[in-house]
Amino acid sequence: METLIRLDTHVVVWLYSGEFERFSPRAAELLAAEDLIVSPIVDLELTYLFEVGKLRVPGSTIVADLKERIGLQHSTQTLASVVAAAIPLNWTRDPFDRLIVGDAIGANSSLLTKDSNILANCTLAEW
Repeated sequence: METLIRLDTHVVVWLYSGEFERFSPRAAELLAAEDLIVSPIVDLELTYLFEVGKLRVPGSTIVADLKERIGLQHSTQTLASVVAAAIPLNWTRDPFDRLIVGDAIGANSSLLTKDSNILANCTLAEW
């Protein structure tokens, strides 16, 4: 059986930039053992971060590079299912976090994140 783990946006950035020291031992283990997936919402957040000057390269470049280098995949969850899973998540006001977590919940898949709010509120989150 194929095992999958979804990645939060900061995990994607750190993978792209080679900042492996930022990962916990458990996170590094999961990254090495699992098939890695991102929600299309991660692409949107990366684009936003580039537009506001927090990233030096466009999100599409980051995702394309990781697809080539490590086989990163995109989630196939429908927007409707992601939104339905995200609606009850009133513990965050961050729309990106809400939809990224909604994608993981909709797929019943683990989400790799260092975000303390997500870790405290989402049983599928790991670090």
